[in-house]
Amino acid sequence: MTRHGVRRIVPLLLGWEELPKSVSVHGAPYEERVREPVPAVLLECDGGWLLLDTGFNTALLRDPALRRRFYGSPHYRPILPGPGEPLEEALDAAGIPMDAIHAVAVSHLHADHAGGLKHFAGRVPVHVQREELAYGLSGRPEVERNSIFRVDFDDPRIDWQQADGDVELAPGVTAVLTAGHTPGHQSFVVDLAGGGGFVFAFDAADLTENIEHERPIGASIGVDPESTVEPIRRLKRLAAERGFELIPGHDPVVWPELTRRLRMPGV
Repeated sequence: MTRHGVRRIVPLLLGWEELPKSVSVHGAPYEERVREPVPAVLLECDGGWLLLDTGFNTALLRDPALRRRFYGSPHYRPILPGPGEPLEEALDAAGIPMDAIHAVAVSHLHADHAGGLKHFAGRVPVHVQREELAYGLSGRPEVERNSIFRVDFDDPRIDWQQADGDVELAPGVTAVLTAGHTPGHQSFVVDLAGGGGFVFAFDAADLTENIEHERPIGASIGVDPESTVEPIRRLKRLAAERGFELIPGHDPVVWPELTRRLRMPGV
């Protein structure tokens, strides 16, 4: 019997961000800074590739006026990996054409995760939690202050597929509601066809210490920081029950190591 599941995982690096560690770990000294990777994940599923997250909107970074408008804080510095579109360059390096992507899922609508949705408007379905999209399109003034930029995703051509909680996106891929960082943040459980799998926390847990020491994340919307620990515990339980590896969303050690490991022959 053929086991249904994901046949291949390709981690992508779409940039970096330099920021106070307190954004990722509640209570960390504000003066302590980290350089975190901006990741995405390609999953080879039945029917084609599913992309998890899309990186920055390069237009908001390369145009000086737009950069001042959206990224004016001196405390946060986004960094692009090359001169072109990060997603196109990463796909080219992996030997995977853009039109091979048959669906996209966004963990949440923060600018470092939803900025590349412009590549998929009018092309493929985009999976999101209903509560996340409603918040992003609400027009409330604090939305942009929380680094959710409506210009990244307010496009009538986007084919939104909205979920209310946990949902299977493809054989072997389940989106898991882990709200707290944002109102509809979702993480992903990935079951490999050859056995084993991964739980991708994304921003439910930025760093290894969020997971190992159950440290609250530093940035949350609508909840107190301590409330962000329960989604971390839920992901830990899911990973332990399945024997899967739990991957934090922006860890500067874990992400390069995972990329190296998954690119090795036979992995």
